[in-house]
Amino acid sequence: MHAPARVILLLCLLLIAGCGKAQKSTDELISDLKSGKAQDRIAAARFLLQRKGDAAKIVPVLIESLKDKETDVRLSAAVGLGEFGEDAKSATAQLQATVKDRDVRVRRAAGNALARIDPSLAPPADPSKPPGK
Repeated sequence: MHAPARVILLLCLLLIAGCGKAQKSTDELISDLKSGKAQDRIAAARFLLQRKGDAAKIVPVLIESLKDKETDVRLSAAVGLGEFGEDAKSATAQLQATVKDRDVRVRRAAGNALARIDPSLAPPADPSKPPGK
């Protein structure tokens, strides 16, 4: 194979692999959290936890996402808030409410997030038990 053909082949492979894709901005991901599509909201919540430098913008929308109708969105929001640690201190009240979520995974994630934000707020009860039991 000639050198120009190899270069073209390599460029095509990189294009197909998605190496040319630009990452979404924090504002675009925040907008995706308000999407009508659950998959968009889940992906946005998961990608936003990697943007620790934008905590002031992200934490409030993750707090709101703890109320989402989709379990995986609530789960991802709780995990994300835990990743922000002390920067997510404003989330403690909503996370304390979320430890009573109907889904055990969300309850555990909320408890873990509280422990990472402020260990004194970690729930003492077993979050695997349904609320009120």
